[in-house]
Amino acid sequence: MEKKRILIVDDEKDFTEIVKFNLEKTGKYEVRTEDKGSNGIAAVRAFKPDLILLDILMPDMDGSDVAIQIKNDESVKDIPIVFLTGVITQKEVDSYGEVISGYPFIAKPVSVESLIDCIEKNIRKY
Repeated sequence: MEKKRILIVDDEKDFTEIVKFNLEKTGKYEVRTEDKGSNGIAAVRAFKPDLILLDILMPDMDGSDVAIQIKNDESVKDIPIVFLTGVITQKEVDSYGEVISGYPFIAKPVSVESLIDCIEKNIRKY
C-alpha cells in the first residue's frame, strides 16, 4: 500500500513534529512540515501532497492567503486543504458543520484519532 502524502504548514514546530511523528507511526502517511506559509506554497508544488493541513495564523502569511494561492495554481488546485487552527474551538467548528468558507476545519488541540478521521474523510483518493 502506497503511503498518502500529508503536508503540514504551521509555525508551531513542536506541534508539527508531534503530529508528524504520530501520523508516520501509523505506517499510512508520509509527512512533510513547513513552518512558514510562503515555504508551504513551494512545498505543495514540490511534494504534491494528497492533503494539506494548514494553520490560519502564521507570522509571514495567513493560511487563507496560502490557500488562495494554492487554489489559483492549476498544477495543485485540486489538493484538499484542511485548516488546522487554534483560532476557533471545536465547539465553533461543530456549529459550522466542520466547514468554514468552503474548507474543513479542525480545532487545536486535536487528538490523533480525530485528525486521522478528518484526513481520511477529506484526502483525495486515486
